[in-house]
Amino acid sequence: MNSSTSADVFSALAPYGWDEAWADAFARHDTEGLLPGRVIRVDRGQCDVVTADGVVRADTAFVTPHDPLRVVCTGDWVALEPGGNPRYVRAYLPRRTAFVRSTSSKRSEGQILASNVDHAVVAVSLAVELDLGRVERFLALAWESGAQPIVVLTKADLVPDPVTLAHLVQDVETSAPGVSVLTVSALDGTGLDVLAAVVGDGTSVLLGQSGAGKSSLANALLGQDVMDVRAARDVDGKGRHTTTTRNLLLLPGGGALIDTPGLRGVGLWDAETGVGQTFSEIEEFASRCRFHDCAHEAEPGCAVRSAVESGELPVRRLESYRKLLRENQRIVAKTDARLRAEIRKEWKRRGAEGRAAMEMKRGRR
Repeated sequence: MNSSTSADVFSALAPYGWDEAWADAFARHDTEGLLPGRVIRVDRGQCDVVTADGVVRADTAFVTPHDPLRVVCTGDWVALEPGGNPRYVRAYLPRRTAFVRSTSSKRSEGQILASNVDHAVVAVSLAVELDLGRVERFLALAWESGAQPIVVLTKADLVPDPVTLAHLVQDVETSAPGVSVLTVSALDGTGLDVLAAVVGDGTSVLLGQSGAGKSSLANALLGQDVMDVRAARDVDGKGRHTTTTRNLLLLPGGGALIDTPGLRGVGLWDAETGVGQTFSEIEEFASRCRFHDCAHEAEPGCAVRSAVESGELPVRRLESYRKLLRENQRIVAKTDARLRAEIRKEWKRRGAEGRAAMEMKRGRR
C-alpha cells in the first residue's frame, strides 16, 4: 500500500479494529495486490466484508472449506481480491482470539462462532431462575477463547427489590471469579451506560440462550432497532432464535458488537484452560493438595475436599467443575487417540486402587 492508500485504509477500518499490528500481519497479502477487510456477516459460503471502499459481498470457497475451525467467520480480518464477479476471500489473518464450541453432531466437531473478540458478553435473563451451571459453561468457553468475559444480568427491571437483586448478583459473582457482573435493563436503560463504556473499546460478542434478551440489549447499545425482538415464553423464559446469523455492527460510542443466535447447546471444545479459569478458586485449593494428581475424591490431604467441608467451597461448584472437566475430556478424547489411551489407563488405575481398598476393608472385618 502506498502512504495515501494506507491512510485511507486506516481511516475506514480503524472503527472496526484495524491497527498497526493487523497492517503488519497483512503486509505479505498487500504485495499480492489483495485488499484488507473485516467480515461482518457470513451466510452459506459467502460473506459481507467491510473494506476501505465500503461493504462488498465475497465468496469463501478458496479458504479451507473442510475444517470447520478454519472456515471464514464473523470477526475475521481477510485478504480480498480487488475485483471480479464473484469476488473471493483468499485468506484470513491469524486470529487473536476465537470463540469455539462443540457441535451437537455425533462427529464431535468444533464450530467457530466469532473471532478477534476482546470481550465476551454473557447475557443471563433475570426473568427466570438463574442456572449457574450454564453461566459457568459459557464462562469456560469465553475464557478459553482468549477474550475477557463479562456477565450481564438482563431484564433487571423485573427484579425491583434491591436486596433480592443484590443476592442474585452475589450468586453469579461466586460462580464467576475474576469476571465483572453487571445488571442491565434494555427497557428502562438501567446499567446501559456502564456496559456501553466497557464494550466501547474493541470488539465484543454477545452470547446467551434464546430469550436472554440479547437482541433487545443489542438494540439498546446500538441506539436503534436493528435486531428483531420477540417475546420469551413465560414458563421458561426461552424464545425463538430472533437472530439467525452473526452480525458485526459498529456501536455509536465506539467499538463493535457481534450479535449471535441464541445457543441451545453450549458444548465445550478443548476448553481445559477455560474451565480452570472459571473455577480458579478450586484450582487454587488444588495447588495445596498433598498429591499433585489428586482427584479430590478420597485421597488423604485433599485441600479441595477440606474447603468443601469447611464451607469455603460450595459443593455445587465442585460438582459443576467435575462435570465440565469430564465433558471436556470426552470431547478431547474423541479427537486424540493418545489421550484416549491415557484416560483408559487412568480409569484402570483408579479401578484397581478401588478394588484394593475394598479388599483391605474386607480384610479388617
